[in-house]
Amino acid sequence: MSETQQARTTVSNPVIPGFHPDPSICRVGEDYYLACSSFEYFPGVPVFHSRDLVHWTQIGNALDRPGQLRLPLDSPSSGGIYAPTLRHHDGRFWLIVTNVSADGNLLVTATDPAGPWSDPVLLPGVRGIDPDLAWDEDGTCWCTVAGVSQIRLDPTTGETSGPARGLWSGMPGAKAPEAPHLYR
Repeated sequence: MSETQQARTTVSNPVIPGFHPDPSICRVGEDYYLACSSFEYFPGVPVFHSRDLVHWTQIGNALDRPGQLRLPLDSPSSGGIYAPTLRHHDGRFWLIVTNVSADGNLLVTATDPAGPWSDPVLLPGVRGIDPDLAWDEDGTCWCTVAGVSQIRLDPTTGETSGPARGLWSGMPGAKAPEAPHLYR
């Protein structure tokens, strides 16, 4: 590749400058959507759109109503919403996230990533942070969390089935790996 070609393909990092940590990106056709952590700030979970993975426009927030996002007044700095995962499955957008200040893990859905997003489905059977969703070919949904463990999940009801199973938690003596993601 020539220097001129390389210069044209070089993009700056981070993907979205400013305070947009823990980005999760999903592609639907020619469109890319990104959701990121919002910690103790409201509205929660900014959602962005791009066609080229370089130029991003915020199209909304997944948690934009007080009933969707409980943030106690005594939430510490860097409390609140951690590491959302955004997926598209069966014509719906699915966003799973941890609210470390109040409700634990929760899931919201939308047919349009700009909103409106559903009221949250609480996930008391999903223990851990940084939840991820993946579907098997038979439609079974799996939720994987930092640590790394995985549990079967009904994403419409929030019910889990069977015990969580440990997958891989890093080398002996290592702390729990964060932000596990599975892709088909």
